[in-house]
Amino acid sequence: MNTKLLMSTAAAAAALIGLTGCSTSPTNAQIGTGVGAVAGGVMGNAVFGTTLGTVGGAAAGALIGNEVGKKR
Repeated sequence: MNTKLLMSTAAAAAALIGLTGCSTSPTNAQIGTGVGAVAGGVMGNAVFGTTLGTVGGAAAGALIGNEVGKKR
């Protein structure tokens, strides 16, 4: 596995776990945002292989995940 991808995934997962502890009962929009950001970051890194691709993918995934979570 690519070291950059592994490090990006680990950092995103750690951030997600840390932010999850701040809320006692997360909403679907919050869950969607977190999951979307992690998935988007992994996908962006896999497709583009750059830091910009990872960050852009995470941002896009967070926006999409938030909207999907709001509708559930």
